[in-house]
Amino acid sequence: MTEMSYTYKLFHRSDFSAFWALFTDNLINLMVLAGVCQFVFNMPAEIVFGRIVPGAAVAIMAGIAVYVVLAKRAAAQHGRDVTALPYGISTPVMFVYLFGVIGPIYWSTGDATLAWQVGIGAGFIGGIVAAFGAIVGPFLKRVTPRAGMLGTLCGIALVFIGTVPLATIFEDPFIGFASLIIILWGLVGRFRLPFNIPAGLLALLIGTMVALLTGKASVSFEGVGVYAPMPYFGDLIAGIQHLFANPELFLVLVPVQIYNFIETMNNVESAEAAGDHYPVATCQVIDGAGTMIGALFGSPFPTTAYIGHPAYKRMGAHSGYIIGVGIVIPLAAFFGLLAFLNNLIPVAAAAPVLVFVALSLITNTAHSVKTDHMAAVTLAMMPHVSAFLMIKWGSLMNALGATGVEGLPRLGDEALTAALLQQGAHFQGHLALSQGAIITGLVWGAIVASVIDGKFKNAGGFAFAGAVMSAIGIVHSASLHMPTLDGVTIGYLIAAGFLFIYPMFHKEDDLENPNVVVDEVPAE
Repeated sequence: MTEMSYTYKLFHRSDFSAFWALFTDNLINLMVLAGVCQFVFNMPAEIVFGRIVPGAAVAIMAGIAVYVVLAKRAAAQHGRDVTALPYGISTPVMFVYLFGVIGPIYWSTGDATLAWQVGIGAGFIGGIVAAFGAIVGPFLKRVTPRAGMLGTLCGIALVFIGTVPLATIFEDPFIGFASLIIILWGLVGRFRLPFNIPAGLLALLIGTMVALLTGKASVSFEGVGVYAPMPYFGDLIAGIQHLFANPELFLVLVPVQIYNFIETMNNVESAEAAGDHYPVATCQVIDGAGTMIGALFGSPFPTTAYIGHPAYKRMGAHSGYIIGVGIVIPLAAFFGLLAFLNNLIPVAAAAPVLVFVALSLITNTAHSVKTDHMAAVTLAMMPHVSAFLMIKWGSLMNALGATGVEGLPRLGDEALTAALLQQGAHFQGHLALSQGAIITGLVWGAIVASVIDGKFKNAGGFAFAGAVMSAIGIVHSASLHMPTLDGVTIGYLIAAGFLFIYPMFHKEDDLENPNVVVDEVPAE
Protein backbone atom coordinates (compact mmCIF):
# COMPACT_ATOMS: atom_id res chain seq x y z
CA MET A 1 0.00 0.00 0.00
CA THR A 2 1.34 3.43 -0.91
CA GLU A 3 1.70 5.93 1.90
CA MET A 4 1.08 9.44 0.57
CA SER A 5 3.22 11.05 3.30
CA TYR A 6 6.17 8.77 2.64
CA THR A 7 9.40 10.36 1.39
CA TYR A 8 12.20 8.14 0.14
CA LYS A 9 15.65 9.35 1.12
CA LEU A 10 18.22 8.55 -1.55
CA PHE A 11 21.06 8.60 0.96
CA HIS A 12 21.33 6.74 4.25
CA ARG A 13 24.37 6.34 6.42
CA SER A 14 24.35 2.61 5.58
CA ASP A 15 25.02 3.54 1.96
CA PHE A 16 28.60 4.35 2.91
CA SER A 17 29.41 0.75 3.80
CA ALA A 18 27.49 -0.58 0.81
CA PHE A 19 29.34 1.85 -1.47
CA TRP A 20 32.71 0.39 -0.60
CA ALA A 21 31.47 -3.12 -1.27
CA LEU A 22 29.98 -2.30 -4.71
CA PHE A 23 32.86 0.00 -5.62
CA THR A 24 35.33 -2.80 -4.88
CA ASP A 25 33.30 -5.23 -6.98
CA ASN A 26 33.32 -2.88 -9.99
CA LEU A 27 36.94 -1.91 -9.43
CA ILE A 28 38.12 -5.53 -9.51
CA ASN A 29 36.28 -6.13 -12.79
CA LEU A 30 37.84 -3.04 -14.37
CA MET A 31 41.29 -4.02 -13.10
CA VAL A 32 40.95 -7.54 -14.52
CA LEU A 33 39.67 -6.50 -17.96
CA ALA A 34 42.31 -3.76 -18.23
CA GLY A 35 45.07 -6.20 -17.31
CA VAL A 36 43.95 -8.88 -19.77
CA CYS A 37 43.48 -6.41 -22.64
CA GLN A 38 46.83 -4.72 -22.02
CA PHE A 39 49.08 -7.67 -21.19
CA VAL A 40 47.40 -10.67 -22.87
CA PHE A 41 46.05 -9.01 -26.04
CA ASN A 42 48.79 -6.34 -26.21
CA MET A 43 46.33 -3.50 -26.56
CA PRO A 44 48.05 -0.12 -26.16
CA ALA A 45 47.28 1.88 -23.02
CA GLU A 46 45.59 4.47 -25.27
CA ILE A 47 42.88 1.92 -26.11
CA VAL A 48 42.64 0.29 -22.67
CA PHE A 49 42.64 3.39 -20.46
CA GLY A 50 41.63 5.92 -23.12
CA ARG A 51 38.67 4.08 -24.66
CA ILE A 52 37.61 0.82 -22.96
CA VAL A 53 37.70 1.97 -19.33
CA PRO A 54 36.00 5.36 -19.98
CA GLY A 55 33.39 3.61 -22.14
CA ALA A 56 32.64 1.15 -19.34
CA ALA A 57 32.34 4.08 -16.94
CA VAL A 58 29.82 5.84 -19.22
CA ALA A 59 27.71 2.66 -19.35
CA ILE A 60 27.85 2.26 -15.56
CA MET A 61 26.93 5.92 -15.03
CA ALA A 62 23.97 5.73 -17.45
CA GLY A 63 22.59 2.49 -15.99
CA ILE A 64 22.91 3.68 -12.41
CA ALA A 65 21.00 6.88 -13.20
CA VAL A 66 18.03 4.83 -14.43
CA TYR A 67 18.19 2.34 -11.56
CA VAL A 68 18.03 5.22 -9.07
CA VAL A 69 14.81 6.37 -10.76
CA LEU A 70 13.44 2.82 -10.54
CA ALA A 71 14.27 2.68 -6.84
CA LYS A 72 12.47 5.99 -6.18
CA ARG A 73 9.44 4.70 -8.07
CA ALA A 74 9.42 1.38 -6.19
CA ALA A 75 9.71 3.19 -2.85
CA ALA A 76 6.79 5.46 -3.74
CA GLN A 77 4.65 2.52 -4.87
CA HIS A 78 5.24 0.47 -1.72
CA GLY A 79 5.56 3.30 0.76
CA ARG A 80 8.78 2.04 2.32
CA ASP A 81 12.53 2.11 1.92
CA VAL A 82 14.03 0.03 -0.87
CA THR A 83 17.56 -0.79 -1.92
CA ALA A 84 18.44 0.16 -5.49
CA LEU A 85 19.65 -2.65 -7.70
CA PRO A 86 23.45 -2.77 -7.92
CA TYR A 87 24.81 -2.35 -11.41
CA GLY A 88 28.04 -2.92 -13.26
CA ILE A 89 29.92 -5.09 -15.74
CA SER A 90 28.73 -8.71 -15.80
CA THR A 91 31.67 -10.75 -14.50
CA PRO A 92 30.97 -14.10 -16.23
CA VAL A 93 30.04 -12.44 -19.55
CA MET A 94 33.14 -10.26 -19.35
CA PHE A 95 35.35 -13.35 -19.45
CA VAL A 96 33.36 -14.80 -22.37
CA TYR A 97 33.85 -11.57 -24.35
CA LEU A 98 37.54 -11.47 -23.46
CA PHE A 99 38.37 -15.05 -24.44
CA GLY A 100 35.47 -15.92 -26.77
CA VAL A 101 35.31 -12.79 -28.95
CA ILE A 102 38.27 -10.43 -28.48
CA GLY A 103 40.87 -13.13 -27.90
CA PRO A 104 40.20 -15.22 -31.04
CA ILE A 105 40.34 -12.10 -33.24
CA TYR A 106 43.65 -11.01 -31.73
CA TRP A 107 45.20 -14.46 -31.86
CA SER A 108 44.18 -14.99 -35.50
CA THR A 109 45.16 -11.54 -36.79
CA GLY A 110 47.63 -10.11 -34.26
CA ASP A 111 45.73 -6.82 -34.65
CA ALA A 112 44.80 -5.44 -31.21
CA THR A 113 42.86 -2.53 -32.69
CA LEU A 114 40.72 -4.84 -34.82
CA ALA A 115 40.11 -7.05 -31.79
CA TRP A 116 38.83 -4.00 -29.89
CA GLN A 117 36.63 -2.93 -32.81
CA VAL A 118 35.07 -6.38 -33.06
CA GLY A 119 34.64 -6.33 -29.30
CA ILE A 120 32.58 -3.13 -29.30
CA GLY A 121 30.63 -4.36 -32.33
CA ALA A 122 29.82 -7.56 -30.46
CA GLY A 123 28.88 -5.54 -27.38
CA PHE A 124 26.47 -3.37 -29.36
CA ILE A 125 24.77 -6.32 -31.07
CA GLY A 126 24.75 -8.18 -27.77
CA GLY A 127 22.99 -5.26 -26.11
CA ILE A 128 20.20 -5.53 -28.67
CA VAL A 129 19.84 -9.26 -27.94
CA ALA A 130 19.83 -8.61 -24.19
CA ALA A 131 17.14 -5.93 -24.52
CA PHE A 132 14.94 -8.34 -26.49
CA GLY A 133 14.96 -10.48 -23.35
CA ALA A 134 12.27 -8.10 -22.11
CA ILE A 135 9.82 -9.82 -24.47
CA VAL A 136 10.15 -13.22 -22.79
CA GLY A 137 11.50 -12.12 -19.40
CA PRO A 138 8.16 -11.60 -17.61
CA PHE A 139 6.84 -14.96 -18.88
CA LEU A 140 9.99 -16.78 -17.78
CA LYS A 141 9.81 -15.15 -14.38
CA ARG A 142 6.18 -16.21 -14.02
CA VAL A 143 6.74 -19.90 -14.82
CA THR A 144 10.21 -20.40 -13.31
CA PRO A 145 10.34 -21.42 -9.63
CA ARG A 146 12.39 -19.10 -7.49
CA ALA A 147 14.66 -22.00 -6.51
CA GLY A 148 15.74 -22.42 -10.14
CA MET A 149 16.55 -18.75 -10.67
CA LEU A 150 18.31 -18.20 -7.37
CA GLY A 151 19.97 -21.61 -7.35
CA THR A 152 21.91 -20.96 -10.54
CA LEU A 153 23.01 -17.57 -9.14
CA CYS A 154 24.18 -19.34 -6.00
CA GLY A 155 26.35 -21.54 -8.20
CA ILE A 156 28.05 -18.48 -9.69
CA ALA A 157 28.41 -17.00 -6.21
CA LEU A 158 29.90 -20.16 -4.77
CA VAL A 159 32.63 -20.84 -7.32
CA PHE A 160 33.43 -17.53 -9.04
CA ILE A 161 32.49 -14.83 -6.53
CA GLY A 162 33.36 -16.80 -3.39
CA THR A 163 35.88 -19.59 -4.01
CA VAL A 164 38.19 -17.78 -6.45
CA PRO A 165 38.57 -14.65 -4.24
CA LEU A 166 39.02 -16.89 -1.19
CA ALA A 167 41.90 -18.61 -2.98
CA THR A 168 43.55 -15.23 -3.65
CA ILE A 169 43.23 -14.46 0.06
CA PHE A 170 45.11 -17.64 0.93
CA GLU A 171 47.76 -16.83 -1.68
CA ASP A 172 48.53 -13.60 0.21
CA PRO A 173 47.44 -14.44 3.77
CA PHE A 174 49.14 -11.47 5.43
CA ILE A 175 47.07 -9.09 3.32
CA GLY A 176 43.99 -11.24 2.81
CA PHE A 177 43.43 -12.34 6.39
CA ALA A 178 43.80 -8.78 7.66
CA SER A 179 40.96 -7.68 5.37
CA LEU A 180 38.88 -10.84 5.72
CA ILE A 181 38.57 -10.72 9.50
CA ILE A 182 37.29 -7.13 9.31
CA ILE A 183 34.68 -8.12 6.69
CA LEU A 184 33.58 -11.10 8.79
CA TRP A 185 33.36 -8.92 11.90
CA GLY A 186 31.64 -5.88 10.42
CA LEU A 187 29.53 -7.24 7.53
CA VAL A 188 28.86 -10.90 8.27
CA GLY A 189 28.68 -10.64 12.05
CA ARG A 190 27.31 -7.07 11.84
CA PHE A 191 29.23 -5.84 14.84
CA ARG A 192 30.08 -2.15 15.08
CA LEU A 193 33.63 -1.19 14.26
CA PRO A 194 35.47 1.63 16.06
CA PHE A 195 34.11 5.10 15.20
CA ASN A 196 31.47 3.41 13.00
CA ILE A 197 34.02 3.05 10.19
CA PRO A 198 32.48 1.12 7.26
CA ALA A 199 33.85 -2.41 7.24
CA GLY A 200 34.52 -2.37 3.49
CA LEU A 201 36.57 0.83 3.72
CA LEU A 202 38.52 -0.33 6.76
CA ALA A 203 39.24 -3.71 5.13
CA LEU A 204 40.66 -1.98 2.04
CA LEU A 205 42.72 0.44 4.13
CA ILE A 206 44.20 -2.25 6.37
CA GLY A 207 44.89 -4.61 3.47
CA THR A 208 46.55 -1.84 1.46
CA MET A 209 48.67 -0.75 4.43
CA VAL A 210 49.89 -4.31 4.97
CA ALA A 211 50.64 -4.59 1.24
CA LEU A 212 52.65 -1.37 1.26
CA LEU A 213 54.63 -2.51 4.30
CA THR A 214 55.40 -5.88 2.69
CA GLY A 215 56.28 -4.38 -0.70
CA LYS A 216 53.31 -5.91 -2.52
CA ALA A 217 51.75 -2.57 -3.42
CA SER A 218 53.22 0.64 -4.74
CA VAL A 219 52.32 4.28 -5.28
CA SER A 220 52.68 5.04 -8.98
CA PHE A 221 51.20 7.88 -11.01
CA GLU A 222 52.00 6.27 -14.36
CA GLY A 223 48.94 6.40 -16.60
CA VAL A 224 47.28 9.24 -14.69
CA GLY A 225 45.86 11.81 -17.10
CA VAL A 226 42.65 13.04 -18.70
CA TYR A 227 40.73 10.50 -20.79
CA ALA A 228 37.52 12.15 -21.94
CA PRO A 229 34.87 9.68 -23.15
CA MET A 230 34.10 9.89 -26.85
CA PRO A 231 31.73 8.02 -29.19
CA TYR A 232 33.49 5.79 -31.71
CA PHE A 233 30.99 5.49 -34.56
CA GLY A 234 33.52 4.53 -37.22
CA ASP A 235 35.20 1.86 -35.11
CA LEU A 236 31.80 0.49 -34.05
CA ILE A 237 30.65 0.16 -37.68
CA ALA A 238 33.95 -1.50 -38.63
CA GLY A 239 33.52 -4.02 -35.81
CA ILE A 240 29.92 -4.82 -36.80
CA GLN A 241 30.97 -5.26 -40.44
CA HIS A 242 33.66 -7.73 -39.37
CA LEU A 243 31.10 -9.63 -37.32
CA PHE A 244 28.78 -10.04 -40.29
CA ALA A 245 31.73 -11.03 -42.46
CA ASN A 246 32.59 -13.73 -39.90
CA PRO A 247 29.16 -14.93 -38.68
CA GLU A 248 30.64 -17.81 -36.69
CA LEU A 249 31.31 -15.25 -33.95
CA PHE A 250 27.54 -14.96 -33.47
CA LEU A 251 27.62 -18.58 -32.29
CA VAL A 252 29.46 -17.31 -29.22
CA LEU A 253 27.66 -13.98 -28.98
CA VAL A 254 24.01 -15.05 -29.01
CA PRO A 255 24.13 -17.74 -26.27
CA VAL A 256 26.10 -15.52 -23.91
CA GLN A 257 23.62 -12.67 -24.35
CA ILE A 258 20.77 -15.08 -23.66
CA TYR A 259 22.69 -15.82 -20.49
CA ASN A 260 22.98 -12.10 -19.78
CA PHE A 261 19.25 -11.33 -19.90
CA ILE A 262 18.55 -14.45 -17.82
CA GLU A 263 21.15 -13.21 -15.33
CA THR A 264 19.25 -9.92 -15.11
CA MET A 265 15.99 -11.82 -14.54
CA ASN A 266 17.61 -13.91 -11.80
CA ASN A 267 19.08 -10.87 -10.07
CA VAL A 268 15.69 -9.12 -10.10
CA GLU A 269 14.21 -12.25 -8.54
CA SER A 270 16.98 -12.17 -5.94
CA ALA A 271 15.99 -8.60 -5.07
CA GLU A 272 12.33 -9.62 -4.85
CA ALA A 273 13.25 -12.45 -2.50
CA ALA A 274 14.93 -9.83 -0.31
CA GLY A 275 11.76 -7.69 -0.33
CA ASP A 276 12.28 -5.21 -3.18
CA HIS A 277 10.16 -5.49 -6.33
CA TYR A 278 11.37 -4.28 -9.73
CA PRO A 279 9.90 -4.82 -13.24
CA VAL A 280 12.03 -7.48 -14.89
CA ALA A 281 11.31 -6.38 -18.48
CA THR A 282 12.32 -2.80 -17.72
CA CYS A 283 15.54 -3.97 -16.11
CA GLN A 284 16.40 -6.11 -19.14
CA VAL A 285 15.89 -3.15 -21.47
CA ILE A 286 18.06 -0.97 -19.20
CA ASP A 287 20.86 -3.53 -19.20
CA GLY A 288 20.71 -3.94 -22.98
CA ALA A 289 20.68 -0.18 -23.53
CA GLY A 290 23.54 0.32 -21.08
CA THR A 291 25.61 -2.27 -22.93
CA MET A 292 24.92 -0.52 -26.27
CA ILE A 293 25.90 2.89 -24.84
CA GLY A 294 29.10 1.42 -23.44
CA ALA A 295 29.94 -0.12 -26.82
CA LEU A 296 29.38 3.19 -28.60
CA PHE A 297 31.81 4.86 -26.18
CA GLY A 298 34.45 2.14 -26.51
CA SER A 299 33.67 -0.65 -24.04
CA PRO A 300 32.96 -4.16 -25.38
CA PHE A 301 31.73 -5.48 -22.04
CA PRO A 302 28.03 -5.98 -21.20
CA THR A 303 26.56 -4.31 -18.13
CA THR A 304 23.83 -5.80 -15.99
CA ALA A 305 21.92 -5.55 -12.75
CA TYR A 306 24.48 -7.04 -10.43
CA ILE A 307 24.38 -10.15 -8.36
CA GLY A 308 24.36 -9.39 -4.61
CA HIS A 309 21.35 -7.14 -3.97
CA PRO A 310 20.52 -9.07 -0.74
CA ALA A 311 23.94 -8.17 0.66
CA TYR A 312 23.34 -4.45 0.16
CA LYS A 313 19.76 -4.78 1.41
CA ARG A 314 21.10 -6.41 4.55
CA MET A 315 23.40 -3.44 5.08
CA GLY A 316 20.38 -1.11 4.98
CA ALA A 317 21.45 0.71 1.82
CA HIS A 318 19.09 2.97 -0.14
CA SER A 319 20.28 4.44 -3.46
CA GLY A 320 23.25 6.47 -2.30
CA TYR A 321 25.64 3.57 -2.62
CA ILE A 322 25.10 3.17 -6.38
CA ILE A 323 25.07 6.96 -6.85
CA GLY A 324 28.50 7.01 -5.22
CA VAL A 325 29.75 4.31 -7.56
CA GLY A 326 28.23 6.19 -10.50
CA ILE A 327 30.34 9.21 -9.55
CA VAL A 328 33.62 7.68 -8.35
CA ILE A 329 34.09 5.05 -11.06
CA PRO A 330 33.71 7.60 -13.92
CA LEU A 331 36.05 10.04 -12.16
CA ALA A 332 38.64 7.28 -11.75
CA ALA A 333 38.21 6.28 -15.39
CA PHE A 334 38.26 9.76 -16.91
CA PHE A 335 41.39 10.83 -15.00
CA GLY A 336 43.38 7.61 -15.31
CA LEU A 337 43.14 6.80 -11.61
CA LEU A 338 42.37 3.16 -12.34
CA ALA A 339 46.03 2.52 -13.13
CA PHE A 340 46.96 4.24 -9.85
CA LEU A 341 44.49 2.14 -7.84
CA ASN A 342 45.59 -0.98 -9.69
CA ASN A 343 49.10 -0.51 -8.33
CA LEU A 344 47.96 0.58 -4.88
CA ILE A 345 45.20 -1.87 -3.89
CA PRO A 346 46.16 -5.56 -3.96
CA VAL A 347 43.52 -8.04 -5.07
CA ALA A 348 43.83 -9.92 -1.77
CA ALA A 349 42.71 -6.79 0.11
CA ALA A 350 39.58 -6.40 -2.01
CA ALA A 351 38.71 -10.09 -2.36
CA PRO A 352 37.03 -10.46 1.08
CA VAL A 353 34.26 -8.11 -0.06
CA LEU A 354 33.42 -10.53 -2.87
CA VAL A 355 33.43 -13.43 -0.42
CA PHE A 356 30.87 -11.52 1.65
CA VAL A 357 28.67 -10.94 -1.42
CA ALA A 358 28.73 -14.69 -2.15
CA LEU A 359 27.90 -15.59 1.45
CA SER A 360 25.01 -13.13 1.54
CA LEU A 361 23.44 -14.34 -1.69
CA ILE A 362 23.57 -18.01 -0.71
CA THR A 363 22.32 -17.30 2.82
CA ASN A 364 19.47 -15.12 1.58
CA THR A 365 18.45 -17.81 -0.91
CA ALA A 366 18.27 -20.39 1.87
CA HIS A 367 15.88 -18.09 3.77
CA SER A 368 13.76 -17.10 0.76
CA VAL A 369 12.84 -20.53 -0.66
CA LYS A 370 10.92 -23.38 0.91
CA THR A 371 13.07 -25.85 2.81
CA ASP A 372 12.12 -28.64 0.38
CA HIS A 373 13.28 -26.50 -2.53
CA MET A 374 16.86 -26.44 -1.25
CA ALA A 375 17.27 -29.70 -3.19
CA ALA A 376 16.47 -27.72 -6.36
CA VAL A 377 18.84 -24.92 -5.34
CA THR A 378 21.63 -27.43 -4.74
CA LEU A 379 21.20 -29.12 -8.12
CA ALA A 380 21.06 -25.74 -9.87
CA MET A 381 24.45 -24.87 -8.37
CA MET A 382 26.25 -27.96 -9.66
CA PRO A 383 26.77 -27.03 -13.35
CA HIS A 384 28.84 -24.06 -12.22
CA VAL A 385 31.26 -26.38 -10.45
CA SER A 386 31.75 -28.10 -13.81
CA ALA A 387 32.26 -24.69 -15.47
CA PHE A 388 34.89 -23.88 -12.87
CA LEU A 389 36.68 -27.20 -13.46
CA MET A 390 36.74 -26.67 -17.23
CA ILE A 391 38.25 -23.21 -16.86
CA LYS A 392 40.93 -24.47 -14.50
CA TRP A 393 41.73 -27.51 -16.64
CA GLY A 394 42.18 -25.17 -19.59
CA SER A 395 44.42 -22.93 -17.48
CA LEU A 396 46.49 -25.95 -16.47
CA MET A 397 47.06 -26.97 -20.10
CA ASN A 398 48.00 -23.40 -21.03
CA ALA A 399 50.41 -23.23 -18.11
CA LEU A 400 52.07 -26.50 -19.14
CA GLY A 401 52.51 -25.16 -22.66
CA ALA A 402 53.91 -21.87 -21.35
CA THR A 403 56.54 -23.70 -19.29
CA GLY A 404 57.88 -25.48 -22.36
CA VAL A 405 56.16 -28.86 -22.15
CA GLU A 406 56.01 -30.21 -25.70
CA GLY A 407 53.63 -32.60 -27.40
CA LEU A 408 50.68 -31.69 -25.21
CA PRO A 409 47.31 -33.00 -26.42
CA ARG A 410 44.40 -30.59 -26.59
CA LEU A 411 41.62 -30.77 -24.06
CA GLY A 412 39.01 -32.97 -25.67
CA ASP A 413 41.56 -35.23 -27.32
CA GLU A 414 40.11 -38.76 -27.29
CA ALA A 415 43.14 -40.38 -25.65
CA LEU A 416 43.41 -37.63 -23.03
CA THR A 417 39.69 -37.87 -22.26
CA ALA A 418 40.01 -41.64 -21.76
CA ALA A 419 43.05 -41.17 -19.52
CA LEU A 420 41.24 -38.55 -17.44
CA LEU A 421 38.29 -40.89 -17.02
CA GLN A 422 40.61 -43.62 -15.74
CA GLN A 423 41.80 -41.12 -13.10
CA GLY A 424 38.20 -40.34 -12.10
CA ALA A 425 38.04 -37.01 -13.95
CA HIS A 426 34.82 -37.06 -15.98
CA PHE A 427 35.87 -34.56 -18.62
CA GLN A 428 33.06 -35.24 -21.09
CA GLY A 429 30.32 -34.86 -18.49
CA HIS A 430 31.82 -31.72 -16.98
CA LEU A 431 32.25 -30.25 -20.46
CA ALA A 432 28.56 -30.76 -21.25
CA LEU A 433 27.46 -29.30 -17.92
CA SER A 434 29.77 -26.30 -18.24
CA GLN A 435 28.43 -25.18 -21.63
CA GLY A 436 25.56 -22.84 -20.81
CA ALA A 437 25.90 -23.55 -17.09
CA ILE A 438 23.60 -20.77 -15.88
CA ILE A 439 20.79 -21.89 -18.19
CA THR A 440 21.36 -25.57 -17.35
CA GLY A 441 21.25 -24.77 -13.65
CA LEU A 442 18.04 -22.79 -14.07
CA VAL A 443 16.37 -25.57 -16.09
CA TRP A 444 17.23 -28.38 -13.67
CA GLY A 445 16.47 -26.28 -10.61
CA ALA A 446 13.06 -25.50 -12.10
CA ILE A 447 12.44 -29.17 -12.93
CA VAL A 448 13.27 -30.32 -9.40
CA ALA A 449 11.26 -27.56 -7.69
CA SER A 450 8.25 -28.24 -9.95
CA VAL A 451 8.42 -31.99 -9.28
CA ILE A 452 8.59 -31.37 -5.53
CA ASP A 453 5.44 -29.25 -5.80
CA GLY A 454 3.68 -31.82 -7.99
CA LYS A 455 3.60 -29.44 -10.97
CA PHE A 456 4.51 -32.05 -13.54
CA LYS A 457 3.43 -30.10 -16.63
CA ASN A 458 5.65 -27.20 -15.59
CA ALA A 459 8.55 -29.59 -14.98
CA GLY A 460 7.91 -31.26 -18.34
CA GLY A 461 7.88 -27.88 -20.06
CA PHE A 462 11.34 -27.08 -18.71
CA ALA A 463 12.64 -30.52 -19.71
CA PHE A 464 11.31 -29.98 -23.24
CA ALA A 465 12.89 -26.51 -23.31
CA GLY A 466 16.15 -28.17 -22.30
CA ALA A 467 15.81 -30.55 -25.24
CA VAL A 468 15.22 -27.69 -27.70
CA MET A 469 18.18 -25.66 -26.39
CA SER A 470 20.42 -28.72 -26.38
CA ALA A 471 19.40 -29.62 -29.94
CA ILE A 472 20.56 -26.26 -31.32
CA GLY A 473 23.59 -25.76 -29.07
CA ILE A 474 22.46 -23.09 -26.62
CA VAL A 475 23.43 -25.51 -23.84
CA HIS A 476 25.77 -28.52 -23.75
CA SER A 477 27.60 -27.38 -26.88
CA ALA A 478 30.44 -25.07 -27.80
CA SER A 479 28.35 -23.16 -30.34
CA LEU A 480 24.98 -22.87 -32.05
CA HIS A 481 24.28 -25.39 -34.81
CA MET A 482 21.51 -26.96 -36.84
CA PRO A 483 19.16 -29.15 -34.76
CA THR A 484 20.61 -32.55 -33.87
CA LEU A 485 19.40 -35.47 -31.77
CA ASP A 486 22.39 -36.32 -29.59
CA GLY A 487 22.33 -38.28 -26.36
CA VAL A 488 21.72 -35.30 -24.10
CA THR A 489 18.85 -34.02 -26.23
CA ILE A 490 17.21 -37.45 -26.29
CA GLY A 491 17.66 -37.64 -22.53
CA TYR A 492 15.77 -34.38 -22.09
CA LEU A 493 12.99 -35.62 -24.37
CA ILE A 494 12.65 -38.85 -22.35
CA ALA A 495 12.44 -36.82 -19.13
CA ALA A 496 9.85 -34.48 -20.67
CA GLY A 497 7.78 -37.42 -21.95
CA PHE A 498 7.77 -39.06 -18.53
CA LEU A 499 6.75 -35.84 -16.80
CA PHE A 500 3.88 -35.21 -19.26
CA ILE A 501 2.60 -38.79 -19.60
CA TYR A 502 3.05 -40.32 -16.14
CA PRO A 503 0.41 -38.15 -14.40
CA MET A 504 -2.21 -39.25 -16.93
CA PHE A 505 -2.17 -42.82 -15.60
CA HIS A 506 -2.35 -42.05 -11.90
CA LYS A 507 -4.98 -40.59 -9.66
CA GLU A 508 -4.54 -37.04 -8.46
CA ASP A 509 -4.23 -38.24 -4.87
CA ASP A 510 -1.22 -40.35 -5.84
CA LEU A 511 0.47 -37.31 -7.34
CA GLU A 512 0.17 -35.05 -4.31
CA ASN A 513 3.32 -34.67 -2.29
CA PRO A 514 2.31 -34.72 1.40
CA ASN A 515 5.58 -33.08 2.40
CA VAL A 516 5.10 -29.94 0.33
CA VAL A 517 4.94 -26.74 2.33
CA VAL A 518 2.95 -23.92 0.77
CA ASP A 519 4.91 -20.73 0.20
CA GLU A 520 4.59 -18.41 3.14
CA VAL A 521 4.58 -15.36 0.87
CA PRO A 522 2.47 -15.65 -2.30
CA ALA A 523 4.03 -14.43 -5.51
CA GLU A 524 2.92 -10.96 -6.49
